[in-house]
Amino acid sequence: MESISSGGSTVITANYGRFRRRMTMAVIALVLLLVGGGVGLGVFMRGEDSPGTDAAPVPDARLPELGDVEPVLAALGAEAPVPDPDVLTTRLTPLVTGSALGAGASAQVIDVATGEVLFDQQADAPVTPASTAKLLTAVAALTTLDPSDTFPTTVVSGTAPGEVVLVGGGDVTLSRTTPSRTYPGAPTVEDLATQVVGALPAGTAVTRVVVDSSLYTGPLTAAGWGPGDAPSSYAAPVTATAVDGARVSPGATARSGQPGLDAGAALADALGAPGATVVLGQAPAGAKTLGTVRSAPVARLVEQALSLSDNLLAEALARQVAIARNQPASFEGAAQAVTDALEEAGVAVGDVTLADGSGLSRGNQLTAEVLAELVAGAADGSLGDAAGLLAGLPVAGYDGTLADRGDADPATAPGTVRAKTGTLLGVHALAGTAVTAEGRLLAFAVIADKSTGSEAAAEGVLDDFASELAACGC
Repeated sequence: MESISSGGSTVITANYGRFRRRMTMAVIALVLLLVGGGVGLGVFMRGEDSPGTDAAPVPDARLPELGDVEPVLAALGAEAPVPDPDVLTTRLTPLVTGSALGAGASAQVIDVATGEVLFDQQADAPVTPASTAKLLTAVAALTTLDPSDTFPTTVVSGTAPGEVVLVGGGDVTLSRTTPSRTYPGAPTVEDLATQVVGALPAGTAVTRVVVDSSLYTGPLTAAGWGPGDAPSSYAAPVTATAVDGARVSPGATARSGQPGLDAGAALADALGAPGATVVLGQAPAGAKTLGTVRSAPVARLVEQALSLSDNLLAEALARQVAIARNQPASFEGAAQAVTDALEEAGVAVGDVTLADGSGLSRGNQLTAEVLAELVAGAADGSLGDAAGLLAGLPVAGYDGTLADRGDADPATAPGTVRAKTGTLLGVHALAGTAVTAEGRLLAFAVIADKSTGSEAAAEGVLDDFASELAACGC
């Protein structure tokens, strides 16, 4: 989740309104139902549980007349022309250099098919990226880990009867509800507790839950995080054991200052032992495994981290990159591992300095050039499995951190602009893809880290920047 401290501005794009989208999807669903055959139509007409095999005749019944189904997403044109760099420069330069973004704003636009740079405004200048830094973590995770990998949360036996140990494997999505209210596909504490009860000797009463978060090392917050950042509505101390993204309760906005203990308490409740003692500690060597649940696949977690701009989930992914690359599972180790993974993938990282995996730290530095190249590389396939990050980019006017922006031009297909947002105090950024009016795919990044004006004004410029790309028939 993004806030003024966590990362994330938004962009306005040419898009259909939510009402039109929902009506379109409803029409599609009705068409599929009606053309699916007599059985489907019969069920529709009489109700699924009604007796009989034939639909009752309806005098003078007429099927509704349905118009052409409008496209759900913007399509690429096979012969779409490359925008004229001079035209883009004329349109974009006043936006990037205007007062709303402050001095030193930088940007780059790349034609994905050819790799040609179509617009460049100080794109090689190091700047604070805010939450667009999550794109680096996403690429590192997708290229270092198998996108189908999952992370375990395990319960093992303790040192005494009635004691169990919850061992965190770095999955912060473990859910106290079934299903999760925040992370579709997340494992549940209920499932884990059911396994534990089945594995314990009959009649065993759990009286003590130990929480082992020793997978991670080092400080619980990163250099460059403010004193009010953890806990807050957008971040919490980073631990290997947590539930519901370290939220104080399922679906809540506020994050907890004690994620590990919350996870232990959730397990105790699910075991029917709400009065059990919950403490931090370590699992005994060779302890018997009583239950294990696993996260959604890495590819799905990357999507969720980007779409929701979830700082805790991004930090968890960065730690997994560190573990896979034999670095300490700390902020420092994760930053080094992410940078090394990008360099190995062929990304120029000479101007990249990372202090965390989420972009919350003001110690992060990179360039608009790096961000645009990452997006272009994911889109053209040159970064291998990094293509998975495109699925997590919020769609302007539709979902994620761009859900409430857009719906400007009903003549343009939805999905025209997809981008990762980034906002800190005085920092506003956007990086992603745009499909031009003629169907050409562009990758872009624009960052302003010295803005002194209002957030609304800065976001408005980012909106206009993306809209100019999407509207380009140039």
